[in-house]
Amino acid sequence: MTSEPPAGIRQILDDARASGRTLLDPASARAICQAYGIALPGDGLATSADEAAALAAGFGGPVVLKIVSEDIAHKTDAGGVLAGLADEAAVRAGYETVLANAKQYRPDARIDGVLVQQMAPAGLEVIVGAVTDPSFGKIVAFGIGGVLVEVLSDVTFRLAPVSDADARSMLGSIKAAKLLDGVRGGAAVNRDALAAVVRAVGRIVSDFPEISEMDLNPVIATADGAIAVDARIAVDFTPRAAHRRPPHDEIVTAMNRIMKPAAVAVIGASAEAGKIGNSVMKNLVNGGYEGKIFPVHPKAESIEGIRAYPSVKAIEDEIDMAVFAIPAALVPGALRECGEKGIPGAVLIPSGFAETGNVEAQEEIKRIGEELGIRLMGPNIYGFYYTHSNLCATFCTAYTVRGQVALSSQSGGIGMAIVGFSRSAGMGVSAIVGLGNKSDIDEDDLLAFFEQDDNTQVIAQHFEDLKDGRAFAEVARRVSRTKPIIALKAGRTSAGARAASSHTGALAGNDRVYDDILKSAGVIRAYALRDMLEYARALPALPTPKGENVVIITGAGGSGVLLSDACVDNGLTLMQMPPDLDAAFRQFIPPFGAAGNPVDITGGEPPSTYRNTIQLALEDDRIHSVILGYWHTIITPPMVFAELVVSVVEEMKARDIHKPVVASLAGDSEVEEAAEFLYRHDIPAYPYTTETPVQVLAAKYRWARGAGLT
Repeated sequence: MTSEPPAGIRQILDDARASGRTLLDPASARAICQAYGIALPGDGLATSADEAAALAAGFGGPVVLKIVSEDIAHKTDAGGVLAGLADEAAVRAGYETVLANAKQYRPDARIDGVLVQQMAPAGLEVIVGAVTDPSFGKIVAFGIGGVLVEVLSDVTFRLAPVSDADARSMLGSIKAAKLLDGVRGGAAVNRDALAAVVRAVGRIVSDFPEISEMDLNPVIATADGAIAVDARIAVDFTPRAAHRRPPHDEIVTAMNRIMKPAAVAVIGASAEAGKIGNSVMKNLVNGGYEGKIFPVHPKAESIEGIRAYPSVKAIEDEIDMAVFAIPAALVPGALRECGEKGIPGAVLIPSGFAETGNVEAQEEIKRIGEELGIRLMGPNIYGFYYTHSNLCATFCTAYTVRGQVALSSQSGGIGMAIVGFSRSAGMGVSAIVGLGNKSDIDEDDLLAFFEQDDNTQVIAQHFEDLKDGRAFAEVARRVSRTKPIIALKAGRTSAGARAASSHTGALAGNDRVYDDILKSAGVIRAYALRDMLEYARALPALPTPKGENVVIITGAGGSGVLLSDACVDNGLTLMQMPPDLDAAFRQFIPPFGAAGNPVDITGGEPPSTYRNTIQLALEDDRIHSVILGYWHTIITPPMVFAELVVSVVEEMKARDIHKPVVASLAGDSEVEEAAEFLYRHDIPAYPYTTETPVQVLAAKYRWARGAGLT
């Protein structure tokens, strides 16, 4: 049960609203922090040198002076911070210096005074903060703090509120995490105290959404606890429109009717070749869709040999989904007719909406959809494919190869690249979906559908943004425990640091927010289109590893080195070879070969050496995954190698031994045929690269770890 917010904070925020403040004064920030158990050093606001000296005397030790101004975001940059002032004369002089520096830095700044603060104990400086992200809403940050926080950018993010487990994972997720354990004989910091501060910040911004940004920088972490030296809280009272999200059951019901319709209407169906409405009709008919098809055209009697109707309202049958192939201007009227007919889903192919600046037209169809209970896919999309129903609801080339992989894209061009790769690689798919402008249906709606779709085992999604990143993360966290989710986020290098009133706000302008939150939701992130497609193709083929120990068996020492490097780069654990297993491998390799890991059998060995070493690796329970590095030789030609690998793996499967095996093949062009043969037998294999097989194996590991299976 969530506890009630502490009393008194609402009044602080109401007072800030009434006075038009966007940044809380230090006393208000202190009161909020203390109400949530965050420790701060003693302080007081001085408006004269006399007041500063009196406050310092009361604290009885060295003090810090800080300028207080809503108009100066970063006090240090303005020369507005002086530390270690130990006597009255230093405090008086420091007061005048801080004031003068601030006025020189920004002459028009409104200055409230100078904060006199007790010196905090020495310790590790970290930052704990929160910001309102356009997609994810309230997010919490933790990282290395102090004056270099934005230079180092060593920070990690999670959705607010933050659980204890997430708070502790944040402490270990930064690059400098080892500093928390103490360096050069120093004591480790109190992780319990730090985690409590992270949780408290998450609660504060969750309890009070009008707190838009929050900075505790630095927080001094010591063996005894954590104390926030500076607290900065920004507020924004602008009302924010809540994102409409139907209940889960409603989403699944509607998505099932759209993706697996028993009857489809094509609004704008055409008999004229080259028209989008004609291409959609041909794909539905020629693709073998077995449901009912209803062409809608104001004048035609039939299209593609099927009776046509002047409007959807003239159709007697119940319809699950309508594909729109009409100009944008005609969409609102036709959409209303769909609502009056009771059609629950619309696939909006037409462009001419928000992507061209016509935002109002898109808002209009969105309002109609919400009013009449129609879920909208698009507009500005290529449509979608659902192969297990032979459904090609698109004007693009047909695709009918069934499989377990569901793919979606925000871009039509990327969608066609997905189709092309799938066809070229012979990759079976369950669905390929275009989302376009995402006026309604988005990635998390698709996740809800694919979660309960027995024909889908792996989900890969390309997107440029997430309309509701929080909803996506919450759904993905659940779905990824049973089905791998691969995400390709486009535009990851363009955001940059944004203008913000806090360090946290500036840091949250980078792609690390997506990186951390997707990872914490169990999503496998791809950084290139080809990576996303290769992961999607490979993951269904690879068994789930039962442990972390990876062994490389190679016929070329150079490949072994590159494969080892790739394992380290991708977070895989190269097994430390036990003496007895090392001796077992040495029985099969020549004296000038090398056991250990990688196992280098050298290039001149016959097929039996490959067979024996691979079989040994698969039989030993201490080895959990195998990477093969093949080198093209006359003694063991590529197809001989491929066939023996398949033979050994199949023999192991018959004995209920299932381990991931991937292969890198180096050699002349014959290795391409061998790689294709291996892949057809569920052994992901790649010619001319040592990186890709390791990357796909690492993707399987990332999913298995996140799902708690390895």
